[in-house]
Amino acid sequence: MTQEPDSGPAPEGRDALPGLPASALEHPPEGVGEDVWIDVIRKMDEVYSDLLQYEVALEEKNAKLEETQKFIFSVLTSMSDVLVVCDRHGIIQEANQALAELVGNSEEALRGTPLVDLFADEASREQARRFLHDLHSERIQDCELHFRCRYATEMPVAVNCTPRLSPVGKFAGMVMTGRPVGDLRRAYEQLRHAHEDLKLAQQQLVHSEKMASLGRLVAGVAHELNNPISFVLGNVYALQRYGNRMQEYLAAIHAGKPAADIAGLRQTLRIDRLMEDMKPLIDGTIEGAERTHDIVAGLRRFSTQDRGDEEVFNLAEVLERSVRWVVRASGAKVDVRIDAPEAIPVSGSAGQMQQVLVNLAQNAIDSTERQADARLDIRAKLGNQSVTLTFHDSGPGLRDEVISRIFDPFFTTKPVGKGTGLGLSISYGIVERHHGQLKAANHPEGGAVLTLTLPLAG
Repeated sequence: MTQEPDSGPAPEGRDALPGLPASALEHPPEGVGEDVWIDVIRKMDEVYSDLLQYEVALEEKNAKLEETQKFIFSVLTSMSDVLVVCDRHGIIQEANQALAELVGNSEEALRGTPLVDLFADEASREQARRFLHDLHSERIQDCELHFRCRYATEMPVAVNCTPRLSPVGKFAGMVMTGRPVGDLRRAYEQLRHAHEDLKLAQQQLVHSEKMASLGRLVAGVAHELNNPISFVLGNVYALQRYGNRMQEYLAAIHAGKPAADIAGLRQTLRIDRLMEDMKPLIDGTIEGAERTHDIVAGLRRFSTQDRGDEEVFNLAEVLERSVRWVVRASGAKVDVRIDAPEAIPVSGSAGQMQQVLVNLAQNAIDSTERQADARLDIRAKLGNQSVTLTFHDSGPGLRDEVISRIFDPFFTTKPVGKGTGLGLSISYGIVERHHGQLKAANHPEGGAVLTLTLPLAG
């Protein structure tokens, strides 16, 4: 028999495969060719290498799984809200530390117990059973259940329930989270107090800005009141003189003086002219008093705290009065031109809208104070459902960074002490509450233009 050549020792560095003796790697079995045996050995090496790679990958996945488990455990432990996971039959599978502290049981003791055992009354237990049935079609949100509590007989808890699905999409149970209602009520109460404080601060801020605007208008209002009051006062003095003359004439008549003497006295005292002047003097006095009343009423609407009551008012009258006050109060030599219809019916607060128009006019005039030929064009254009007012001044215009921030609170380009930075911001809020829009831009012909759009009444 011819001896088969020795295939030599196993390749250096290659260990025997598990379950296979090292000598088997050196000599092929009888009836198996050397080439075939070498191919088998190579395949076995590849399989062994793959097994090693799978083992390394499995160890990495196990390490990641352990890390994930630790992370989930830390999250569950740190949660302040209660958490309970149950299966489709209502058996607790997982609970967090917050729930354990609430009911006075350990997490291990809670696992495997019925979910309904957590609740203090039959109504809550019945609702929990219904949740397991209803979660097939919808989620449960903000439902109050009464839990057994280690500190008291029971604790109301606002719970949310969501379905837990299997990998194939079938209902596998539910996840219930909740927070004791006492904590929620305290949080809501703190939020409500903060909201009330914010509203009060906002009201005080609006009123302070209104008073600041009113202070700037005092001179204009004084001049505005001076004309009708002076007119009324002059007419009253004239009526007083006429009254003395009428009293002298009537005294002569009552004394029974001769007709010739009475006729002469009538001509001397100019009784006929007096009677002709009487009606115009009285009408003028009434007109001046009514004018004074209108000015005071407009001033009161502007200065008093606004209650938010809505009324239909003529925006054209408010515009004319606001601009006139601002111009006279500022003392600036500015050519103001108003092109507006006589009637612009708008619904809202006339006092608040007057504050907006005063601020727009004041800012336009302030931007032109150093110009010799200062001009302010105000135009009102009526549409089908709204009115658009444009305030176009002849000032230097607005820089891009100013346009983007012009309505921000406390933003101002005026020197310190001259502007609060609140006028346009408050005006923007007032216009929004009136369902309108306030925009700022540069006019193609130069200068700034502020556009106010408001819905018409009705």
